[in-house]
Amino acid sequence: MPSEKDLRDLFAGTDAPNTLDAKRVIGRSRARRRPKQVAAASLGALAIVGIMVLGVQVSQFSSPVSMTAGEAYDSSAPAPESDSTIKRAPADKINLCTATLTEVAPSQYGLQLDAAFPESAAAGTSTVQGTVRLTNTSAREVIGYTPASPAITLSQDGVVLWHSNGPMILSLVSVDLAPGASLEYQASFTPVRCGVEDDSAEAFRADLPALEPGSYQLSALIDFTADPSMGQEIPELDLVNGPLSTIRLD
Repeated sequence: MPSEKDLRDLFAGTDAPNTLDAKRVIGRSRARRRPKQVAAASLGALAIVGIMVLGVQVSQFSSPVSMTAGEAYDSSAPAPESDSTIKRAPADKINLCTATLTEVAPSQYGLQLDAAFPESAAAGTSTVQGTVRLTNTSAREVIGYTPASPAITLSQDGVVLWHSNGPMILSLVSVDLAPGASLEYQASFTPVRCGVEDDSAEAFRADLPALEPGSYQLSALIDFTADPSMGQEIPELDLVNGPLSTIRLD
């Protein structure tokens, strides 16, 4: 593109075919260049802005994220609970079929369960009736409540052969025992052998094989919840157990 000096020299020449106004032509030339200059400046500014925006976006997406792939972040999700909040299984799920008989610590309130069944019963699949006695062996009054019936376990040589199962009675028994006092629950067991698959079902199979004649052991477990008057700010679930008793199947 000719400069202003070139244009002035051209118009000043004697061989110009027409007389032209140099100032007017130069002014028009400047006017034509101005939009291009403005456009170039605008494009440069937009490019700078684009670089800045891209830089901000890259900065935002490059911040560290500690999530597993495919995991959605939820800021309102509660923090994981500590191991101290894990609760034990209820009394009727402590001893499972074919497992080793669980060793249970004594009740923290001095409660004890004793299974009272006949010394002998007929071998077969008929249910055997008995009772379970809850006794306060401590030196202070014990107040609280338990489920309506204890969980009975039939075992031999430390291996669980059968345990209480099926729907539980949804009611509670009030406990208020002075030192040495006791109360009784109705209980029963069936002299049959259950398997691992029975614990994964809603109820035991109806055709479980009968146990052979011989000596077996019975034990009982029950959950006890202390009344707040016992000194616990939050009632604590206590697992009550007792000694094994022997029964002979003939």
